[in-house]
Amino acid sequence: MRRVRIATWNVNSLKQRLPRLLPWLDDRQPDLACLQETKLTDDALAELLGDDLAARGYTVAIHGEGAWNGVAILSRVGLEGLLAGLPGAPGFPHQEARAISATCGGIRVVCVYVPNGREPGSEHYRYKLAWLSSLREFVAGGPEATVVCGDMNVAPTDDDVFDPAAYVGQTHVTAPERAALAELQAVGLRDVVRDRWPNERVFTYWDYRAGMFHQDLGMRIDLVLAGATVAERVRAAWVDRQARKGRRPSDHAPVVVDLDEAPDGDIGPVVPPPSAPAARGGPGRLPQSS
Repeated sequence: MRRVRIATWNVNSLKQRLPRLLPWLDDRQPDLACLQETKLTDDALAELLGDDLAARGYTVAIHGEGAWNGVAILSRVGLEGLLAGLPGAPGFPHQEARAISATCGGIRVVCVYVPNGREPGSEHYRYKLAWLSSLREFVAGGPEATVVCGDMNVAPTDDDVFDPAAYVGQTHVTAPERAALAELQAVGLRDVVRDRWPNERVFTYWDYRAGMFHQDLGMRIDLVLAGATVAERVRAAWVDRQARKGRRPSDHAPVVVDLDEAPDGDIGPVVPPPSAPAARGGPGRLPQSS
């Protein structure tokens, strides 16, 4: 059994993030990288990145569509049993490119981009809950050595948002969404970042506006959920905040999990820390509410 570094990252347009993605791969050296919101068709992604990824030793599984959604798995530890999509999942109105799975190094990896939900009670919100239910059914029938990772678009608890009061009436934090996520975890999946850092301020997403990133006014919606046999192998779990810095970043940061060995040590939960963190509780409102 070899050491494996798993990463998940909502890149928010792979074409826009290309100048950042390849240096990040070279720097962090993930063995498995699950990407969401690629916003490219399969052919376009292969043409854009295929040679560069092959030169780095990655085999690529792609499930994309132009302009929206899109997921991919980059693997240097094998890629077998590829399945694009989520069997039985609802569409909006047609099935979207929101899930891809494969067996990589003996682990069944499920990369997901959960629907946003838009507004509680809306048609898209109901679609989100139904989609999460389909994901649960799919994972429940799989092996214990499973990892579900990606942009879940749900903050598991109030500890995973900078100010619960700011999110009242918003998606990502409602009781039905959190219940759907808890039901997914109940099939035997552990939130490995929160397991390792139970009392820490950890976010993975920060709105582009109003200096929210620099003040660390974010939410944790990008998760790595692992079956027991994988979770027990975790030696480090952290958010790569460095990748959210600088010019033209995604609004999400990668989440990195090391199995069996931690080449950078047991670092975390967030590397590096925020530049000007606000006190917990923040301003009590979201920028879009102003």
